[in-house]
Amino acid sequence: MTSPRKLSGRARKAVLLVHVLSAAAWLGIDLAFGILVVVALSTEDTAVAGIAVGAVDLFAIWPMFGASAVCMTSGVVLGLGSKYGLVRYWWVALKLFLNVGMSLLIAFALRPGVAEAARIGERMLAGDPSAVLPSGLAHPVVVAPTLLLFAYFLSVFKPWGRIRPAARPERRDLAGAV
Repeated sequence: MTSPRKLSGRARKAVLLVHVLSAAAWLGIDLAFGILVVVALSTEDTAVAGIAVGAVDLFAIWPMFGASAVCMTSGVVLGLGSKYGLVRYWWVALKLFLNVGMSLLIAFALRPGVAEAARIGERMLAGDPSAVLPSGLAHPVVVAPTLLLFAYFLSVFKPWGRIRPAARPERRDLAGAV
């Protein structure tokens, strides 16, 4: 099955640039998120912890989700407009699956957890001695960058080939036809 319309060279490069930059922004936001979470969880100073987790709530979720959405959209455009397709090659299909899954996790799992941690951070800043940040904030710090780096690996090395082998034209055996 061929793509109904291929991107021109210039259009493909423009969309590829958007895709690469949005993936880089996503990874950068994730790394900044990780630094702030590590600071918040490792410091003994409740004011520093409260400020760090409050900063995560302010900047991380929506920019991270936005970068994931731009990355997904540009990836779909690239897939539909190039020889790779969306589900023609294992590496492309896996990247799409990872992007959709991680975007959903940002919206439905990370966002509420970060919002709750920010409320706890406000209590810490107000001097509440019973306010303790959940250790579960550390999981996304490890998982998300690992999955994003794996997606980068897939983009560069393109492992595993086609999902279904390309259809071969039928060969006629003309040797016995004489």
